Amino acid sequence: MEKLSEKDKGLIRDSWESLGKNKVPHGIVMFTRLFELDPALLTLFSYSTNCGVAPECLSSPEFLEHVTKVMLVIDAAVSHLDDLHTLEDFLMNLGRKHQAVGVKTQSFAVVGESLLYMLQSSLGPAYTTALRQAWLNMYSIVVSAMTRGWAKNGEHKSN
Repeated sequence: MEKLSEKDKGLIRDSWESLGKNKVPHGIVMFTRLFELDPALLTLFSYSTNCGVAPECLSSPEFLEHVTKVMLVIDAAVSHLDDLHTLEDFLMNLGRKHQAVGVKTQSFAVVGESLLYMLQSSLGPAYTTALRQAWLNMYSIVVSAMTRGWAKNGEHKSN
Protein backbone atom coordinates (compact mmCIF):
# COMPACT_ATOMS: atom_id res chain seq x y z
CA MET A 1 0.00 0.00 0.00
CA GLU A 2 1.32 3.43 -0.92
CA LYS A 3 2.23 6.05 1.65
CA LEU A 4 1.35 9.72 1.82
CA SER A 5 3.86 12.51 2.33
CA GLU A 6 3.85 14.35 5.64
CA LYS A 7 2.73 17.47 3.76
CA ASP A 8 -0.27 15.61 2.28
CA LYS A 9 -1.20 14.22 5.70
CA GLY A 10 -1.12 17.70 7.23
CA LEU A 11 -3.24 19.21 4.48
CA ILE A 12 -5.82 16.41 4.72
CA ARG A 13 -6.02 16.52 8.52
CA ASP A 14 -6.34 20.30 8.65
CA SER A 15 -9.07 20.39 6.01
CA TRP A 16 -11.02 17.50 7.54
CA GLU A 17 -10.91 18.94 11.06
CA SER A 18 -13.89 21.24 10.47
CA LEU A 19 -15.70 19.07 7.91
CA GLY A 20 -15.53 15.87 9.94
CA LYS A 21 -17.52 17.43 12.77
CA ASN A 22 -20.59 17.82 10.56
CA LYS A 23 -20.42 14.78 8.31
CA VAL A 24 -23.95 14.25 7.02
CA PRO A 25 -24.54 17.68 5.41
CA HIS A 26 -21.17 17.41 3.65
CA GLY A 27 -22.02 13.87 2.61
CA ILE A 28 -25.31 15.08 1.13
CA VAL A 29 -23.41 17.65 -0.93
CA MET A 30 -21.12 14.87 -2.13
CA PHE A 31 -23.94 12.49 -3.08
CA THR A 32 -26.00 15.23 -4.70
CA ARG A 33 -23.02 15.89 -6.95
CA LEU A 34 -22.54 12.15 -7.53
CA PHE A 35 -26.09 11.80 -8.80
CA GLU A 36 -25.71 14.91 -10.97
CA LEU A 37 -22.62 13.38 -12.58
CA ASP A 38 -24.08 9.87 -12.92
CA PRO A 39 -27.87 9.68 -12.39
CA ALA A 40 -27.84 5.96 -13.21
CA LEU A 41 -26.21 5.31 -9.82
CA LEU A 42 -29.57 6.07 -8.18
CA THR A 43 -30.77 2.66 -9.35
CA LEU A 44 -28.27 0.97 -7.02
CA PHE A 45 -30.18 2.29 -4.02
CA SER A 46 -33.36 0.30 -3.61
CA TYR A 47 -34.74 1.43 -0.30
CA SER A 48 -38.34 1.63 0.88
CA THR A 49 -38.34 5.21 -0.42
CA ASN A 50 -38.39 5.48 -4.20
CA CYS A 51 -34.84 6.35 -5.18
CA GLY A 52 -35.72 7.18 -8.76
CA VAL A 53 -35.23 10.87 -8.05
CA ALA A 54 -32.25 12.26 -6.14
CA PRO A 55 -34.15 14.53 -3.67
CA GLU A 56 -36.41 11.66 -2.56
CA CYS A 57 -33.46 9.33 -2.20
CA LEU A 58 -31.30 11.85 -0.34
CA SER A 59 -34.00 12.44 2.25
CA SER A 60 -34.74 8.78 3.00
CA PRO A 61 -33.55 7.51 6.41
CA GLU A 62 -31.89 4.48 4.77
CA PHE A 63 -29.94 6.67 2.41
CA LEU A 64 -28.89 9.08 5.16
CA GLU A 65 -27.53 6.03 6.98
CA HIS A 66 -25.50 5.17 3.85
CA VAL A 67 -24.21 8.76 3.64
CA THR A 68 -23.15 8.52 7.29
CA LYS A 69 -21.30 5.25 6.63
CA VAL A 70 -19.45 6.73 3.64
CA MET A 71 -18.41 9.76 5.66
CA LEU A 72 -17.24 7.48 8.47
CA VAL A 73 -15.02 5.61 5.99
CA ILE A 74 -13.48 8.94 4.97
CA ASP A 75 -13.09 9.78 8.66
CA ALA A 76 -11.38 6.43 9.29
CA ALA A 77 -8.98 7.02 6.40
CA VAL A 78 -8.12 10.50 7.73
CA SER A 79 -7.67 9.08 11.24
CA HIS A 80 -5.29 6.42 9.91
CA LEU A 81 -3.17 8.52 7.56
CA ASP A 82 -0.02 7.32 9.31
CA ASP A 83 -1.03 3.67 9.01
CA LEU A 84 -3.50 3.35 6.13
CA HIS A 85 -2.31 -0.23 5.64
CA THR A 86 -4.25 -1.18 8.80
CA LEU A 87 -7.45 -0.44 6.85
CA GLU A 88 -6.50 -2.78 3.98
CA ASP A 89 -8.80 -5.67 4.96
CA PHE A 90 -11.67 -3.32 5.78
CA LEU A 91 -11.33 -1.50 2.44
CA MET A 92 -11.01 -4.73 0.47
CA ASN A 93 -14.18 -6.00 2.14
CA LEU A 94 -15.88 -2.72 1.26
CA GLY A 95 -14.85 -3.28 -2.36
CA ARG A 96 -16.32 -6.79 -2.25
CA LYS A 97 -19.60 -5.42 -0.89
CA HIS A 98 -19.77 -2.81 -3.66
CA GLN A 99 -19.11 -5.45 -6.31
CA ALA A 100 -21.86 -7.65 -4.84
CA VAL A 101 -24.49 -4.89 -5.19
CA GLY A 102 -23.54 -4.07 -8.77
CA VAL A 103 -21.23 -1.07 -8.39
CA LYS A 104 -18.70 -0.86 -11.23
CA THR A 105 -15.12 0.18 -10.48
CA GLN A 106 -15.54 3.11 -12.91
CA SER A 107 -17.99 4.59 -10.40
CA PHE A 108 -15.16 4.97 -7.88
CA ALA A 109 -13.73 7.77 -10.08
CA VAL A 110 -17.08 9.60 -10.09
CA VAL A 111 -17.25 9.28 -6.30
CA GLY A 112 -13.76 10.79 -6.16
CA GLU A 113 -14.88 13.73 -8.31
CA SER A 114 -17.86 14.19 -6.00
CA LEU A 115 -15.62 14.12 -2.93
CA LEU A 116 -13.40 16.82 -4.45
CA TYR A 117 -16.48 18.87 -5.34
CA MET A 118 -17.72 18.65 -1.74
CA LEU A 119 -14.31 19.69 -0.43
CA GLN A 120 -14.14 22.63 -2.83
CA SER A 121 -17.70 23.73 -2.02
CA SER A 122 -17.20 23.41 1.72
CA LEU A 123 -13.69 24.83 2.06
CA GLY A 124 -13.96 27.70 -0.41
CA PRO A 125 -10.66 29.61 -0.71
CA ALA A 126 -8.92 27.09 1.59
CA TYR A 127 -9.31 24.52 -1.22
CA THR A 128 -5.97 24.79 -3.01
CA THR A 129 -4.26 22.81 -5.76
CA ALA A 130 -1.97 21.19 -3.17
CA LEU A 131 -4.95 20.24 -1.00
CA ARG A 132 -6.78 18.78 -3.98
CA GLN A 133 -3.73 16.68 -4.85
CA ALA A 134 -3.34 15.49 -1.24
CA TRP A 135 -6.95 14.27 -1.17
CA LEU A 136 -6.52 12.66 -4.59
CA ASN A 137 -3.45 10.83 -3.31
CA MET A 138 -5.32 9.51 -0.28
CA TYR A 139 -8.41 8.62 -2.30
CA SER A 140 -6.31 6.67 -4.81
CA ILE A 141 -4.87 4.56 -1.98
CA VAL A 142 -8.38 3.87 -0.62
CA VAL A 143 -9.77 3.05 -4.07
CA SER A 144 -6.82 0.81 -4.88
CA ALA A 145 -7.60 -1.38 -1.86
CA MET A 146 -11.34 -1.35 -2.61
CA THR A 147 -10.66 -2.31 -6.23
CA ARG A 148 -8.55 -5.28 -5.13
CA GLY A 149 -11.47 -6.46 -2.99
CA TRP A 150 -13.93 -5.80 -5.82
CA ALA A 151 -11.80 -7.87 -8.22
CA LYS A 152 -11.42 -10.74 -5.73
CA ASN A 153 -15.17 -10.88 -5.23
CA GLY A 154 -15.68 -10.92 -9.00
CA GLU A 155 -13.25 -13.85 -9.29
CA HIS A 156 -15.19 -15.83 -6.70
CA LYS A 157 -18.46 -15.19 -8.51
CA SER A 158 -17.09 -16.36 -11.84
CA ASN A 159 -15.66 -19.60 -10.44
